[in-house]
Amino acid sequence: MAVHYHPPPERPAAPAPTGPTLPEQDVVVNGTTITAREISAEMQHHPAENAEAAWNLAAQALVIRRLLHEAATARGLDPEDDDALDALITAEVSIPDTDEAAARRWHAAHPERFGAPDLWEASHILVAADPEDEEARTAAQAKAEEILAQVQADPESLPALARLHSDCPSRDQGGHLGQVARGSTVPEFETFLATLEPGQVCPVVVKSRYGMHVVRLHAHAPATRTPYEAVAERVAADLRDQAWRAAVRQYIAVLAGRARIEGIDLGAGAGPLVQ
Repeated sequence: MAVHYHPPPERPAAPAPTGPTLPEQDVVVNGTTITAREISAEMQHHPAENAEAAWNLAAQALVIRRLLHEAATARGLDPEDDDALDALITAEVSIPDTDEAAARRWHAAHPERFGAPDLWEASHILVAADPEDEEARTAAQAKAEEILAQVQADPESLPALARLHSDCPSRDQGGHLGQVARGSTVPEFETFLATLEPGQVCPVVVKSRYGMHVVRLHAHAPATRTPYEAVAERVAADLRDQAWRAAVRQYIAVLAGRARIEGIDLGAGAGPLVQ
């Protein structure tokens, strides 16, 4: 069965963040206070697996923003100017020129960036469970195993069972996810997809952060790699972008090392926040 690429489906909705009580302390950067209220308001821009992780990401983002604003001011730039931070980064961050040998190594090391990824056409039934609620996870697994037994006995029953039991929006399509590109969903789900043959029902319940899945693979199109010569410009641009991000992270780390930061350990937090 031929598989043609379509945009990957939306991921199943994650359970609402739960976990430890949020920190309530302010954060201070070089004597300037970032209040807990400001951090809580920033959280909406930093989805995470639980509320505490979202709070930390939000606090890190506001600290980095403050550090950059102070650095811009020190250079005589207006930090409220939309172009000021770009000007600051351009002035402070430099990256080495990309040579062909480095580009070829990058191309060889990252085939998924320069070709067509694995594509799977699949259906599933999701029994949702909060990843931090062990009782709910146990109950969800028991229910999913009962459904799996029914699907194994009659694979064609999956659409009807999905409409009855699935907590994923795909239930309206009988559990059909369409075509799933590698990297478009959670790794634990893709790991099992990669082990299945077309038409096969996964023999075990697949556990993910969203809950328990009963999965059937319909078709698979293996990944393809594009020759370096055909994508040389894209490879060079990608390598420059990665080098720029690494340089910005280093620059932020230098700013943080010089600053007096109280209330949070910035650590490696700049990594996921560099955009």
